[in-house]
Amino acid sequence: MIKLINVSKEYKNGVKALSNIDLNIKKGEFVYLVGSSGAGKSTLVKLLLKEEEPTEGQIYLNQMDITKVRNRKVPYIRRNIGVVFQDFRLLPNKTVYENIAFAMEIVGVPSKEIRRKVPSILSLVDLSRKSSSFPDQLSGGEQQRVAIARAIANNPPILLADEPTGNLDPDTAWEIMKLLSDINGGGTTILMATHAREIVNTMRKRVIAIQEGVIVRDEEKGGYGDEIPDVQKYY
Repeated sequence: MIKLINVSKEYKNGVKALSNIDLNIKKGEFVYLVGSSGAGKSTLVKLLLKEEEPTEGQIYLNQMDITKVRNRKVPYIRRNIGVVFQDFRLLPNKTVYENIAFAMEIVGVPSKEIRRKVPSILSLVDLSRKSSSFPDQLSGGEQQRVAIARAIANNPPILLADEPTGNLDPDTAWEIMKLLSDINGGGTTILMATHAREIVNTMRKRVIAIQEGVIVRDEEKGGYGDEIPDVQKYY
């Protein structure tokens, strides 16, 4: 599903963000990407989205080497990847319904299909009653649920989540994680970059730790660090 072979990224200013990364994420996995700020997490996400190009190495998505894809093909690659950001990135002048519908319109989904599908997506994220609201009328958690709804509108096999709970209070963060867990349960592969120590330690998914651009740990059912807090498991 996602495979990196000997991937390195060095910027023009000489900063080496990633060094010799080898990584294989299978279909249906839920993987946490952890590490301090500047460790290389965001660079890795940008490489997968082809916002950046690797200095060396190969990157495969769905068995396609995207490092060899021409720029005009990039939009087709991105149709297979849903993305959720920390700051939501909703269109402020569009309603909840319109934000989700727009994600479908730009890839050419027929209007009839959009009208059929958007209500079911709103129901999935528990926002049916907010379909006519604008982003500034929503709470942070509601905005993130809209962002997730938009990200999965076109049924992407891969969902990248870059600090999706970073701007949320703890209770709301757990609501978002429950939603992401449900989406993963439906077969979507999820790679989530996060600093949320308690969430990582509680949910016990695969954990990949990056330090100074190098993978230093890759554990099944891992924790954020060595310590695992004594908290009630949510899942």
